[in-house]
Amino acid sequence: MTIKQIRAFLAVAQSLSFAVACERLHLSQSALSLTIKALEEGLGGRLFSRNTRNVALTPEGESLLPLARRLIADWDNAEDEMRQRFSLQRGRVTLAAMPSFAGNLLPPILKTFRARYPNVNVTVNDVINEQVLEMVRDRQVELGVAFEPMQNTSLTFTPLYRDRFVAVVPQDSPLAARSDIDWQTLLQEPFITLQRPSTVRVMLEEHLQARGMKLPVEFESHQLATVGRMVASGLGVSAVPALCAGQMRELGAHCLTLHEPVVERAIGVLTDPGNELSAAAQALFDILKAEH
Repeated sequence: MTIKQIRAFLAVAQSLSFAVACERLHLSQSALSLTIKALEEGLGGRLFSRNTRNVALTPEGESLLPLARRLIADWDNAEDEMRQRFSLQRGRVTLAAMPSFAGNLLPPILKTFRARYPNVNVTVNDVINEQVLEMVRDRQVELGVAFEPMQNTSLTFTPLYRDRFVAVVPQDSPLAARSDIDWQTLLQEPFITLQRPSTVRVMLEEHLQARGMKLPVEFESHQLATVGRMVASGLGVSAVPALCAGQMRELGAHCLTLHEPVVERAIGVLTDPGNELSAAAQALFDILKAEH
């Protein structure tokens, strides 16, 4: 059965008149008759009993009628839903982002997205940098926001901007009176950082080792919020991506420009080149690029 045949069957079955059905479908009498004949031949029997005066459904035609109505309703609903998805009147997009981005820069981006596409739902997975790559690679999400991968990957990385690490010190520390600080001075204080295998931790260690320096780690945590609280409590100092500076200040710590060496890395969007983005994901991708 084809959709054209089912629509023709319904038009005749509901009106019990080939002439009325022809007008409704904008078909000639011969075209409609051929369509019904092809449907009957395909199913193996007559659906209508006809004479010069009347058209009536056969028992098989009566059985097909509710099925045909349901099929056409499902078809029309599916067609309407897909049109709405392509026009972004409905839909869903899934995103994975490292917590430092998800908790600081992502909310205003999502606000812009919601203002433009109020009926598209967004699912955000705030996971560590390594899991962002895994979720994009495993197609659990369409988009990922993370640091540029340090190793070759099959994923496509679209840079948004370069993030520079800043120093985080207690507000009542003498260091807080400064406008900037070098690594040598910062590392004289007890250091608080994220636990391995955090990309932030690995990046810091690699940059410093290349210059003969080492992190004097005394406290470590899985969460940046905990690191910020520890610094604010006077347990030591830390270094975090600049995108976390606002979060650190909210937690009661103070941020300084950090140099010698400058530690920075690109942050961008990860996508799977073998997985075409949905219309909703492409729209969010475009906003992510435009906002930076």
